[in-house]
Amino acid sequence: MTPASEHEDAVPPATAVAQDPLPQAQTHGAPTPATPPAQQSPLKRRLRAMTSTEEIDSTINRPGSVKINVQGAFIVDPDTATPASGGSGAANGRIGGSLAKVVYFSREVDSTDPGGRLNFQNFETDRIDDCVEFMRHLRDNQLTLNGSQPGELCVMATGGGAYKFYDKIIEALGVDVLREDEMECLIIGLDFFITEIPREVFTYSEADPMQFVVPRDNIYPYLLVNIGSGVSFLKVTGPRSYQRVGGTSLGGGTLWGLLSIMTGARTFDEMLDLAGHGDNAKVDMLVGDIYGTDYGKIGLKSTTIASSFGKVFRMKREAESAAEDSPVPNDSESSFSGADISRSLLYAISNNIGQIAYLQSQIHNLSNIYFGGSFIRGHRQTINTLSYAIKFWSQGEKQAYFLRHEGYLGSVGAFLKRQPRNWGRRGSLEGMEEMAEARRNQREAEAAASTT
Repeated sequence: MTPASEHEDAVPPATAVAQDPLPQAQTHGAPTPATPPAQQSPLKRRLRAMTSTEEIDSTINRPGSVKINVQGAFIVDPDTATPASGGSGAANGRIGGSLAKVVYFSREVDSTDPGGRLNFQNFETDRIDDCVEFMRHLRDNQLTLNGSQPGELCVMATGGGAYKFYDKIIEALGVDVLREDEMECLIIGLDFFITEIPREVFTYSEADPMQFVVPRDNIYPYLLVNIGSGVSFLKVTGPRSYQRVGGTSLGGGTLWGLLSIMTGARTFDEMLDLAGHGDNAKVDMLVGDIYGTDYGKIGLKSTTIASSFGKVFRMKREAESAAEDSPVPNDSESSFSGADISRSLLYAISNNIGQIAYLQSQIHNLSNIYFGGSFIRGHRQTINTLSYAIKFWSQGEKQAYFLRHEGYLGSVGAFLKRQPRNWGRRGSLEGMEEMAEARRNQREAEAAASTT
């Protein structure tokens, strides 16, 4: 029995909340100081109501790059072009079983200030050659613009593909490839987003579809549910202190694999799009199909899923019987639309993950549950199903959190393992005064030499 009730009404048509917009000066190219949340006025921290689902979709599905400077960090509108300046000297990626995610750092055009932005890109793993070619382009830009030597460049890689494609990357790029522990990188990346990036972490429910969480330092302990091809459940008790407490093989790869057999969709995004137009009630057996109404005594609505794909066998049998009695073939009763199948299977896997996440949080006494990984893809039905499952099973005592860059936790964590000097993050500016003094001395020496 799954808790996904009222699925057809799960995405309200108009109401949502979010923080005030980011400073408009971000469009001028140079880094814009972002006021830390603690220094903002109560008015600036107040949430505001959205007026359309389009704004929610844009916020979730197009998360943009992350702009960083010495006073703070914030997310930049995805329409703001990635600058053409040189990179950080490191391309960083997580290469999973289904997707390869790349994060790279770039400086702002014509800016001498420390800082820049983190940029995000992903590729299907079966197109790994395109991913490698993209990294080759980043390397060439770095060498051309900054004059870096090959030994100064590296790829920080994590995930299974860091081993599977290790030789391919080295051969194509001619740079060092440093392989980092996948789980550790996930935690480092998540901690960075939770504590430092405004408008990144959000909650989602039917009543309040999207509400951002202000970055905070006191975040432990929590449960990370990382949903990739499979699913890992990580109990995190401190910086780089974690334990993998469980997992399941029924994850994004399961959905992708089954739907590639059962529908005509070829990509994961096509499958999610199909699910968005389907009606799972045509495939699933609901509580209302059994009782004819709600089962209020135990809190189940008539729209609660009693059995995923529970109607399929009966409907196919009835269609086959009708075909035997009729001389004219009729396939309409025995066929199921790809959209209905996609929606049913999406709910089945999401509900299963949500219930296991609740059970793990209950066993380990954890109230905050963060969902990451490329399975979610900013898909509102998936987010709502996971959120509802946590709320249902915990009776509102536990909270599900989601991230706009949920698929890049491992990549960002790998980047942070070898972050470029003076890239703008707090604590990254050691030696700046010495560097500035050396540059002043050099300029004075050059000026003196030119006058003699």
